[in-house]
Amino acid sequence: MVPPWYWLVLAGLIFAMEFYFAPSQVVAIPYSEFKTLLAAGKVREAKVGPSTIDARIDINGAKGLLAPDDYSRLMARRSAVKSDVREIETERVDDPELTAQLQAAHVRYSGVAQNIWLRSLLGWILPIGVLVLVWIWLMRRGPGANLTMGIGQSKAKVYVESTTGVRFADVAGIDEAKQELEEVVQFLRTPERFRGLGGKIPKGVLIVGAPGTGKTLLAKAVAGEAGVPFLSISGSEFVEMFVGVGAARVRDLFAQAQQRAPCIIFIDELDALGKARGVGGLTGNDEREQTLNQLLVQMDGFDSQNGVIILAATNRPEILDPALLRPGRFDRHVAIDRPDIKGREAILKVHAKDVVLGPDVDLAVVAAKTPGFAGADLANIVNEAALHAARENKKAVEAMDFDEAIERVVAGLEKRNRVMNPKEKETVAYHEAGHALVAESRPHADRVSKISIIPRGIGALGYTMQLPTEERYLLKRSELLDRLDVLLGGRVAEELVYGDVSTGAQDDLQRATDMARHMITQYGMSERLGQVAFDAARPGAYLAVPQAPQQVTYSEETARIIDEEVGRLIREAHDRVAETLGAQRDVLEGLAKLLLVREVVDRAALDELLRPKRDLGSAASGGELKKDVPAAAASRA
Repeated sequence: MVPPWYWLVLAGLIFAMEFYFAPSQVVAIPYSEFKTLLAAGKVREAKVGPSTIDARIDINGAKGLLAPDDYSRLMARRSAVKSDVREIETERVDDPELTAQLQAAHVRYSGVAQNIWLRSLLGWILPIGVLVLVWIWLMRRGPGANLTMGIGQSKAKVYVESTTGVRFADVAGIDEAKQELEEVVQFLRTPERFRGLGGKIPKGVLIVGAPGTGKTLLAKAVAGEAGVPFLSISGSEFVEMFVGVGAARVRDLFAQAQQRAPCIIFIDELDALGKARGVGGLTGNDEREQTLNQLLVQMDGFDSQNGVIILAATNRPEILDPALLRPGRFDRHVAIDRPDIKGREAILKVHAKDVVLGPDVDLAVVAAKTPGFAGADLANIVNEAALHAARENKKAVEAMDFDEAIERVVAGLEKRNRVMNPKEKETVAYHEAGHALVAESRPHADRVSKISIIPRGIGALGYTMQLPTEERYLLKRSELLDRLDVLLGGRVAEELVYGDVSTGAQDDLQRATDMARHMITQYGMSERLGQVAFDAARPGAYLAVPQAPQQVTYSEETARIIDEEVGRLIREAHDRVAETLGAQRDVLEGLAKLLLVREVVDRAALDELLRPKRDLGSAASGGELKKDVPAAAASRA
């Protein structure tokens, strides 16, 4: 790239030449007024040129001799010119008597040969010539400078040696992935150990995982442990508006890597560059495809034995071009999943090492309260807890600060100032009480840790928080049915108490319907339809994004049966919940009244209320009450 000071020096040179060679800022007057001033003896000196006359006049007593506008312009220069002499210019006319009149008035005069072409040359052509010379000099500088302003040069950020500041000790919760990449570190440290046995290190390592799981952090840790230069670039930085720029940047990136070998090339968000060619039935973006083709060629053309390793990260491996994933290019694929409870605890310890923790903080409990959280989410939890403690002027971060941080991330910001009329607040209380009681009555649901009717976020008017007892990777039909019951607990409680329903169960109904449909179409949990999967749509492997509607591969009769089975599951769940809440009507009333008084009921208060009529089931989950807003605007429970 061209240093900015080049352009500053060039602009200053052009400005100086223009200022020096530009004509003087004089006042132009008609020739008749010049003759009047000459006759009055006001002209001091004159330079007679082929087409103009430049003169210096005495402004005193000239007010009646000049037109008002001309006199005003001359007087306006008083601040700039301290004397009474002003400079004027007039167009010369054919006047044979001019010389005699100048002599009669004792005016010093001389002739001037004006070279207009020389002034134009020095004022405009010379600066343009300097600009062209500087441009040619820049074009001839170094490799890759044959492109305009170095636009084809790679924009990779180079971290020399261990300046990434990240080690494997800073990466927690993904031990399997670290073990996979330790071999890359060992090769970069001691390559002769592998070459002596004839082994070849993979040319490329593709790190895939959900957003926030630590893909970029892991790549920097590899460079930090190996102690080699680390060239980092995003996939979107290869493509510009000019055709061929992306391919040129790929070539320049690999050229830089070969010069710095051994080193690591890291391409973040590889899917922006390596999307499968020809997807969607269109010809695609030719510039992007040229860039991808150049990347494939470069990966084939360089030898990993020289010590150049390519790392890439993406959260959408399913859309990458198959040519990128074949052996010889990205040979090794390292998958990073969301951490389990032990991994979350390890990640929390890494992020909390510089935080002053109170004696009541148990990071294992915090990890248990955050199922499904990625590394970036947990880092945010620790930061939010520290900020909350600072706002409260505490000396250390306490357990309640972590609880508040989790609730803020999951359900949104607490809004105690939101005005709710007493009837709506009572409806929210019965709704959340219904969720909690059904959860406590189901043996396969998670424990209820807190119930609140304080509004949070955009749409949550209340929520029931759960604390899972263990990590779950498989769910049985009975467990799914229990979760279905919990989702319907709020709506059924409203029906039982008021004989009417509100819009607050929108999110609960949406989640319940989705769960029932998945049981029928994906999990084969319908005796009527048998062990058949009907839903061909699959979300991304590491990113839950809405997929395009898939073509229906079953008949209309089958679709009708699917709808009937989904409706049957919802009706049966409704009946079971109505029976449960009807049998515990007094407990429902007591919990709702307790919520109206306290607004928040924790686990201890719930146990005290349920102790007389406690079921054998373990604690369970709840849902949340939503306003009548789109599902995308509602917060998680």
